Amino acid sequence: MSSALKMTCLECSAVNRVPADKLSAGAKCGTCGARLNDGKVRALDPATLAKAQRNDDVPLLVDFWAPWCGPCRMMAPAFEQAARSISPQARFAKINTEDHPNVSGKFGIRGIPALILFQNGKEIARQAGAVPAPAIEQFVRRKARL
Repeated sequence: MSSALKMTCLECSAVNRVPADKLSAGAKCGTCGARLNDGKVRALDPATLAKAQRNDDVPLLVDFWAPWCGPCRMMAPAFEQAARSISPQARFAKINTEDHPNVSGKFGIRGIPALILFQNGKEIARQAGAVPAPAIEQFVRRKARL
């Protein structure tokens, strides 16, 4: 029997347990039925981010961005490409710092885009500035316990 990994549904915020050997089998949320790890980038609010940050065993890379930020908009396709490429080993999400200005202060973000990698209840790494998809993937593979 494989160990279970905790994953917060990025749609409804429910915490789910997924057998590790079933991670790539298209696991769905037991509450809302959304796919837990489908390689898509999800938009987060601060409450869902806090819950996922606190609970998730699977690495979660969060892009802190704003719509007025040129480098943020330029990096968005690369971030989505990296999310598809590295799934199901890690999940990717974005939080709009314009809509949620308190998150910048909470996480000590001084410039955007900023990538923060969370796993097992803590921040494990951060990367500042726009980077291409291969560099994003390498960052996650190097820093996370995959």
